[in-house]
This record gives sequence, structure tokens and C-alpha cells, in this order.
Amino acid sequence: MADTLPVDSLSIAAVVAHVDETKGSDDTGNGSVEAPYQSAVKALQAHGNNVSIQVWKVAAADSGETSGYAAISGAALKKAVKKAAELEKKAKKVAEQAAEQAAKDQAAAEERERVLEAAKKVILVEDPSLPTAARIKIRDSVANRGKRVRISGWVHRLRVQGKNMQFVILRDGTGFLQCVLNNELCQTYDSLTLTLESTITVYGVINELPEGKTAPDNHELTVDYWECIGKAPGGEEAMSNKVNENSDPSVKYDLRHLVLREEKAAGILKVRSQVMKAFRDHFDNRGFTEVTPPAMVQTSVEGGSTLFELNYYNEKAYLTQSSQLYLETCLPSLGDVYCLAESFRAEKSHTRRHLSEYTHCEAEMAFINFDDLLAGLEEMVCDVIDRTLAHKPSADIIYKLNPDFKKPERPFLRMDYADAIQYLKDNDIKKEDGTFYEFGEDIPEAPERAMTDKINRPIFLCRFPAEIKSFYMKRCPENRALTESVDVLMPGVGEIVGGSMRISDLEELMAAYVREGLDPEPYYWFTEQRKYGTSEHGGFGLGVERYIAWLLNLHTVRDACLYPRFTGRAFP
Repeated sequence: MADTLPVDSLSIAAVVAHVDETKGSDDTGNGSVEAPYQSAVKALQAHGNNVSIQVWKVAAADSGETSGYAAISGAALKKAVKKAAELEKKAKKVAEQAAEQAAKDQAAAEERERVLEAAKKVILVEDPSLPTAARIKIRDSVANRGKRVRISGWVHRLRVQGKNMQFVILRDGTGFLQCVLNNELCQTYDSLTLTLESTITVYGVINELPEGKTAPDNHELTVDYWECIGKAPGGEEAMSNKVNENSDPSVKYDLRHLVLREEKAAGILKVRSQVMKAFRDHFDNRGFTEVTPPAMVQTSVEGGSTLFELNYYNEKAYLTQSSQLYLETCLPSLGDVYCLAESFRAEKSHTRRHLSEYTHCEAEMAFINFDDLLAGLEEMVCDVIDRTLAHKPSADIIYKLNPDFKKPERPFLRMDYADAIQYLKDNDIKKEDGTFYEFGEDIPEAPERAMTDKINRPIFLCRFPAEIKSFYMKRCPENRALTESVDVLMPGVGEIVGGSMRISDLEELMAAYVREGLDPEPYYWFTEQRKYGTSEHGGFGLGVERYIAWLLNLHTVRDACLYPRFTGRAFP
């Protein structure tokens, strides 16, 4: 379009275009009365200067005129012509720049292809005069400085510095190692096409870095030979394009196998491993025996509404909610026992602290009282922390992910359920309907966490009413309406442990079956623990994922396990 075209020439236009600034659209309009444009500029762009522009005008209420289309004013037309010419000039410039860039890209692509073809002719050969490289893991790299070694792993980070230097941060699951490729080593086809997450094997000597330079473990491997084992895709299929920190949570769960390669996810799992070891070491140090109870059962522990049912050879069976009842049967033969096993709860809860499958640390102890149980719980929580922090790699991860972490002070706060109900009232913590929680009601997650976070220290919430607790819990001797029960609450996550003394009296247990409407027959093997030499005993169950979420200040327990299972997700 020429911006020097006389405005008067538009008066002989053959094409009529309608413009309605209020109801028109420059995207979907075509200039008709039914689909007008929104702007006169669009009309000029669509039809050129050979157009008669009719603009919708709204008549004033007291003018006596009617609203309708009228020819565009000369001033408005002149302004539109100028704007259209400016836009055309700008578009032409953009097109020229795009064409220029395309030519540069084409030339760069051709040069890249030429370089790659030349690189295919560069063949690396290991120097036979060098010492044989010892195969090690990255965790052993400090102890092997100055020696020629061979290490395999994944390319975690990659940086090219000119044509003759390449830095690779290698990851093998045991640590990270900076590797330097020089000259011919970074001029091969594999080096020029190397991508993140490719697997490689490097040979060379590890040397400490001079002062002022930094790298993992303050050293780097100077590579004298290397080979590519498996090339990962680049471009759109590159891992960084598949999943990153801004990806939607559902995408991250779908691609959990890739998310696990990220430093945070891997760090969480390493801490989890150490925490599991710390639990085992804690119990082993105190003479407990680890047992492995069945995961498929035909009785419930925590109520039938949360059972996952399955067809077991044409019989009805369930995935276990808890191994507690089986652990109790081991007390007469093995003494104090524990397990670290999976439990399953069919709760349709979309909260940050619920999983359908979780790791349950459960323990049962004979010949104890309620005070013994509380003391043992406090000792376990703190001892596991101490053991985990004593492992420096785990401590480093903990303080990296949770810089403000402080070990809980002992003794933990003891608070009765009745006092908690009063605390909620005193601190104006109410139900969704605006009413207060009353004695005898279960305290849900939200008010429980609000109370715990406000108090900001571990709490032993004790002595719940029998009506809201499980059938097997022992009544308080001083008040038979209450149970010798406890929930351990932690700031930021809420309940992580539930425990109690267990009913030791046969008649009391039989009455509990009746009260809860349970058929005692399927529980005969559990009931007979009271028949063949009963004892005062108690125990607890701890959710490992909740413990780790508290330790690492994680937003959700879903990040504290390998492949989380929760409502609507059992894949991958």
C-alpha cells in the first residue's frame, strides 16, 4: 500500500467494507453488515485503498437521528491510511529480517553439517602407554585423586567453551564429578552431538582444583579418553523440554521416571533410604526383632470403609491397613517387634498428607505402660533424627532442602484431647460452618495442623474418647470413657504417629467386638493372645512419608516416595 495515495481516490471504490468499533472483529469479521471489522485499518489491509468504508455511528438520544452506517470522515480515513501504511512498512521490515535470519540459519546449518561430517572422521583411541584405568564410582573419587580411573554415568550438565574445551558434570547416583575434555576429545561427532542425560564412560586422572575454582568435591577429572554409551535425544524430546520445575504436577507424576533424575527428587530418596536405615538401627540397637507381616488379609484394623478389596482365589480379601494385629501375635515368641512395610488406605482424600499406599513403621512392645510407650516414641523420633544427621551426605541434603530445620526439643509437649478441644475454642479455630469443635468429635486435619503450627513444637495428643478410636485400644483406668492413646503431631505436617496401649483383658476385648459390630470369629488368632498368657502391651504406627515430609519441609508427602499412589493415580 502506498502512503502517498490521494484520499480522494477512495471515493470511486467498488468495494464496501463495514466497521463497527464496538461489535466488530478484526479477527473474524469480513466487512459485511453481518460481520463488520472493528477498525478502518483492518478494512484497508483487507481490501486495499479501493474500498468504501462505512462506519457504524450511534445517534445521540436527543438528536432525532437514527443510528446506522455512514461514510467514514475524511480525517478518520486519512489517519487510518497512515496507520495502515506504517503497519505495512513494519511488516515488510519484519519479513526482510526473517528472510535474513533464515538465510543465516541455513548457512549455519550447512556449516554445522560440514563440521559434523568432518567430526565423524575423528576417531579416538585409548593410549596403550597410559596406566590401566581403575573402575570406580564417583563417591570414591576423592580417595582416588592422582590415579587414572574409569567412571561411567549420565551427563547431568554440559558446557562448551570454544572449539577446544568442554565441561561435563557426570552423575552416577553416588555423586557428581566435573570432567574436562580438551582438543581432539571434544571434536568428535559424539562430543559435538552430546546431550543431557546421555550415558558416557570417561578415563583420566582426578586432580584437586586450584584455589578460586569450584566444582563438586573441589576437584575435576582431566579426560584422556572417553566413549559414548547411549545418546539421549535433544530438541523437543530433550528431557529439559519434557519436564522442568514449571511443569504441571500431573505431568511430573506422569514423567516421574524422569523427575527422579533431578537433584531434589534424588536427594529426597537418598534421605529416605537413610531414614529407613536409621529406623532399623534404632530398633536393632534396642533388641527389637524385625518381622514381615502379610499384605493380603481378611480382617480390618482401622475400619472397613478404607479397605482395598480384592478377589483372592474366589474369596474376599483386602490389602492391609496395618500390620499391628500380626505384630501383637509375635510378642510371646520374639519379644518386642517392628516392621517397615507397605499399608493401604482407600481414603478418597486429596490432601497434602494422604497416600493410598504408604510405608508404615510399626512396633509392638510387651510388659509396658502408657508412660513407657510415650517415652519410647519420643526416643525413637529423636534418635532417628540424630542417626540421619550423623550421615553427612544426608545431613547436607536436609539442610539444603530445609535450611531452618532444628531438632525438636525434649520433652515433647503432652496435651490431652480434652485440652486440645479447649485450645481450639480459646484460639477461635472453628469448623467450616463457623461452630466450635465439641468433646467427642474427631479433630480433622485442618484444625489439627492449625493448632500444631501455632504451638510450633512436637505434641503428644493423648487420651482420646473411646468412641472415636479403634476397638483394640485400652481404656484409661482413671476414666473409662477415654483410651490410653496418642497421636504425635509435628509442625508443618500434623499427625505422623498413632499409637496406644492395647486391650489385654479377654472379656474387655470381646465386649469391644460387640460394641463395634465386629464378628470375633475371623479375629480368633488375635483374640487368643489374651487367652494363652496375656500381657500389658502397646505399640504405634508411623507414616514414613509424613516423617520425611516434616524432616525436609516438603509441601506434600507425594514427593517423599518413589512412585506415589493416591486417589486417581496408580500409574506409572
